[in-house]
This record gives sequence, structure tokens and C-alpha cells, in this order.
Amino acid sequence: MQNPSCVSSSAAPRPCHAGARLIRRLRSATNSLACRVACGLGVALLIPPAIAAIAADTDALAAQIASPHRAESNRARDAYRHPLGTLEFFGLRDDQTVVEIWPGGSAWWTEILAPYEHARGRYIAAIPPEQGASEEALKGNRSFADKLASDPARYGKVQLARFPAQDIVPAGSADVVLSFRNLHNWLTTNSADEAFASFYRALKHGGTLGLEDHRARLDEPADAQLKKGYVREEEAVRLAEKAGFRLVARSTVNDNPKDTKDYAEGVWTLPPTYRLKAEDRARYSAIGESDRFTLKFVKP
Repeated sequence: MQNPSCVSSSAAPRPCHAGARLIRRLRSATNSLACRVACGLGVALLIPPAIAAIAADTDALAAQIASPHRAESNRARDAYRHPLGTLEFFGLRDDQTVVEIWPGGSAWWTEILAPYEHARGRYIAAIPPEQGASEEALKGNRSFADKLASDPARYGKVQLARFPAQDIVPAGSADVVLSFRNLHNWLTTNSADEAFASFYRALKHGGTLGLEDHRARLDEPADAQLKKGYVREEEAVRLAEKAGFRLVARSTVNDNPKDTKDYAEGVWTLPPTYRLKAEDRARYSAIGESDRFTLKFVKP
């Protein structure tokens, strides 16, 4: 039976985040025999060391997500952003070079990723260049800098890069590039092709691009939905494949069928922005954050 949170576009079986949870439960019982782990993509045959490694990564991620060092306002959004399921789906390990595009002033993912990669990996935050940046972007950069300075033990090894840039990091040096809810901005400024080309250059062969954004309706013109902050999922796939990436899996972990995507103030009507402020706030709170596609690509 297919796991709805991990839908593959490839015939090759491999572990997904649901499989990792099963692995964690099974590892104590797999001391010497290979273990078959169902993950909805087929059945993957893993030897015990691989089982232990995946389970350890899951445990380490869960520990960072549960850590009290995270801001309470950020932790409150876990129910909508599903950090464990999302990062498991992208296949994150703690020995990788991970580049996050535009982490934002709240450093929402930084609070998880930076300490997770602190000991054995590298976390690189690609922030907007100062020159020509909007006041909002400059404010975000200042808030992000304050976050890093507030806890050198956790964030002292964070490296900064700039995006947009032709080379965010040295070509072929990143294991993972992550972008959360940014694509609609690049489509609005007609810079999406350049963005995907930059990601492709940054990644090693076999590296992962993890992409998430607000999913558009199909019964309304794409440009009308884009003005509301929503992107057609297949347009995201088309752009990535045009740059040379291969789609390997889709996840439903961030799906939200309550999101009707027909708000006058667009996706920003929903939490956490609440652009209408107190107007119908209870209604939008009950909907939660947006319906989002979550896609995993690889650089061949």
C-alpha cells in the first residue's frame, strides 16, 4: 500500500520519512539480519548499519525540533510546517553541506538546521544581498544576524552566502539546497530560471534540491493565483527540470485541503501573516497555514 506522504516518481525503492520511523522501531530487533522496510515506494533491503544511521538521524532531528532553544513563536508553527517529516523526506543527514535559501529574520529553519549540522556538517544561510535590497529584506538580514549573535555555541559555525548570485557557494560543493516558500517571489520578478540554474551549479552530482511552496488551484489562471502567492506545482517541476534536475519524489506532508486559495489578500490572509488582522481571524486560524507542495529533486 502506498504511503501517501511519500510518493515516488522513480521506480527505485528507497527509504522515506515514514520508513525511517519504522526503522527506528525496528533497529533494536535487527542485530545481525537484514531488514525489509516498507516505505510506500516498494520495499528497500537495508543492512543493520544503514538502519541505525537513518534512525540516528531521525532521533537527532527530532531532538533539535523539540529543543527549548527554539523561539516559542517558531515552535508554535510546527503543527503547520511539519519539520521532522519534511526534513526526513528530503533525506537530511548531519554530515552534509546544507544551503538554505533566504532563511528570513525569524530563522525558523536555522534553529533546527544549524545545530543539527554543527558537529559534522555545514549549514550555509544564503541571505539577500544588501545592495538594492528592500527595507523588508534588510530588516530580515538584521534580525537574522541578531539571532546568530545571540547563541554562538549553536550558531557560531553558520556560514553566510548571498542569493541571488550566479555562484551562491563554490560550484559542486553543496549536498543539499533547500527553499521554503520562495518560488512565488522569483516567478513574480521573472528570476526563477536564474534561481534554479544557481541551485544546479551549487550542488554536487547526486545532490538534493528540496523545494516547497504554496500550491495553486488549477481552475483559475496561473497569473491570478501567482498574485495571491500560489504556484502551480507542475510549473515548479518544469522549471527545475529545465535547469537539469530530476524529480524523484513528492510528499503530501505539507498538504492542507482546508486552504481554498480564494482570499482577497492572497495566501497572506492565512497565518502567520493574518493580513486582515482581526477580521475573520478565527476562520483563518482554523484553516491554518497554506496548502504546500513538497518536492525532492536530484542533480544527476
